[in-house]
Amino acid sequence: MDAVLPPIMISSGLMPTGSLMKSLIHISSEVASVEKHPFLQFRNISTMIRRIKFLSFLFEDIRETNSPLPPSSLLCLTELFSVIQRVKLLIQRCKGGSSLWALIQTEFLSNQFHALVKEMGGALDILPLNLLNLSTDTREQVELLHKQAKRVDLLVDPQELLRREELLQIMASNNQKNSRNKGFVDFVKVKEVFSCIGLRSPLDYEEEISKLEAEAEKQAGTGGLIVVSNINNLISLLTYSKSVIFIDRHREEIKENFKQLSASLNRNQDVSSSSQSILSNIPDEFRCPISLDLMKDPVIVASGHTYDRNSIAQWINSGHHTCPKSGKRLIHRALIPNYALKGLVHQWCQDNNVPLIENSTSSYSKFERSSSKSKLSEKATGHFSPTKAAMDAVKMTAEFLVGKLAMGSPEIQRQAAYELRLLAKTGMDNRRIIAEAGAIPFLVTLLSSTDPRIQENAVTALLNLSIFDNNKILIMAAGSIDSIINVLESGKTTEARENAAATIFSLSIISDCKVTIGTRPRAFSALVGLLREGTATGKKDAVSALFNLSVYNANKASVVFAGAVPLLIELLMDDKAGITDDALTLLVLLSGCSEGLEEIRQSRILIPMVIDILRFGSTKGKESSITLLLGLCKDGGEEFARCLLINPRSIPSLQSLSSDGSLKARRKADALLRLLNRCCSQSHNPVV
Repeated sequence: MDAVLPPIMISSGLMPTGSLMKSLIHISSEVASVEKHPFLQFRNISTMIRRIKFLSFLFEDIRETNSPLPPSSLLCLTELFSVIQRVKLLIQRCKGGSSLWALIQTEFLSNQFHALVKEMGGALDILPLNLLNLSTDTREQVELLHKQAKRVDLLVDPQELLRREELLQIMASNNQKNSRNKGFVDFVKVKEVFSCIGLRSPLDYEEEISKLEAEAEKQAGTGGLIVVSNINNLISLLTYSKSVIFIDRHREEIKENFKQLSASLNRNQDVSSSSQSILSNIPDEFRCPISLDLMKDPVIVASGHTYDRNSIAQWINSGHHTCPKSGKRLIHRALIPNYALKGLVHQWCQDNNVPLIENSTSSYSKFERSSSKSKLSEKATGHFSPTKAAMDAVKMTAEFLVGKLAMGSPEIQRQAAYELRLLAKTGMDNRRIIAEAGAIPFLVTLLSSTDPRIQENAVTALLNLSIFDNNKILIMAAGSIDSIINVLESGKTTEARENAAATIFSLSIISDCKVTIGTRPRAFSALVGLLREGTATGKKDAVSALFNLSVYNANKASVVFAGAVPLLIELLMDDKAGITDDALTLLVLLSGCSEGLEEIRQSRILIPMVIDILRFGSTKGKESSITLLLGLCKDGGEEFARCLLINPRSIPSLQSLSSDGSLKARRKADALLRLLNRCCSQSHNPVV
């Protein structure tokens, strides 16, 4: 819980009257001009502002009299200055802080307002109104304010107390649902409570999550573990609620679609009243190829075939590494939920009164089994685990959103992809859980969407997911690379193209991915195109991706053939692009293949640019420049060396670098000076 607002420190000597009155009028004006009061503490804030407006009349009158004030008046005014400063801070906290946390603290905040009013009344006790030359109206207002402040009662809004109790009940239900898969969260009530405190749009929810995270970070330093746990509980509730409330607008429509699809599949089947007869009429599409039983939790394996989770898990755990149906070797063992089929199976079971027992093989339950020690520790301390709450929230949200990707309308898919994009933006655990929920294949499919926002959100979500190394393999295995290249070539938005380049950069960190991408010449052409036409961010992403791909020797020639070299040389002095060091580093890498070396040597504008970088560039730029020049002058580069000697600034720049550069740069500058000495020793004086 927050500490009570500390009194503002005032110097031991009273402020000069003029400065004090000026400060009082200024701070009173700041508080009185507050607009758009927060939804919480509205009555306390508005009443406090009205009181301070009355005080501002007092301060104005005192300033206009311009007469000496008795010592007790100065003491009173100094105390009022301190009180008003703390009022200002308290109002700012209510306006700028978390609304949910303020609702939890509603009695505490009300007590702070009450205490400040009492302090205001105490300060007015020593104000000698009879000795001040005040107008009648002002005197009466101050006297009335003094009486009210002395007998004011604590004001706690009963509506806020009611909303707080409703919120606490919702939090309890959410905890129960998270920890034991029981309980029910009434999202109609959640939406109502959140709306009453100003949370009415997805942006409101995102801002509130950020404020709660900041509050948790602030509280973590105070040792309040239970407080931090409660805040994390609020974050998990808000995250999950945001997805449900703003995406699940077409639940009935989707359910109706299920019914229609199920009816289409079952219209030619005779269903008897007995459960045995019903089970014998299970559609073939709903039967597991291994057990031939109804698939209650269908999952997709790397080959693209669908099985019941229990059956295929037993198959894999027994040592098999192939698909039972196709016989193909599984390149990975991830089991991706088939939400579309699962929805149809569930609907069929409901229509035919077939009991359906969920398999408890979620990614989080696996985490729980592998973390028994930490779980025991949690039980021992009796505290709610913030980590567990966060992971539960991510798991529920990810599964919910993937279901929307699989079966939602374009509008729902757009919003679901955006939510996954945000969810995958931070935290390796988030990225792992989202992938385990089966998001990657659906996101890859959405890359070909004609909706610009769906495509942009899908490629950005994949970019964020690819930061987790295991997801790189899953993204590649989902057949994503051609679709990503298509977005890179002709994405609907600039951001989609740039994020496609960043995704290729991220994927190409893995050696196998470098090889796979290297078999697509279109990838290099598209990256060079972005290097030419993109924004500063896009050019940065493109050059980074080209560098990663060029680390694999076989790809260097492809980068050269795509036209990268002349463009990289032009970009060396493009201050707006801001990729001088990156372009130089890539040129050094490309000079390692014969095609790149030859094309770089043919450039007539390279030497002046590189000499300027030697003189004025960054440490990294100078090191790359000298490395490039040394490589170009060696092994048959005599002609390039002579061109370098002709430039009047080359030798002084090299000599300066040889004496003042980094250790690496000095060593290479000395080597290049010796090489140039040998080159000109026959026809010119040696280089000094």
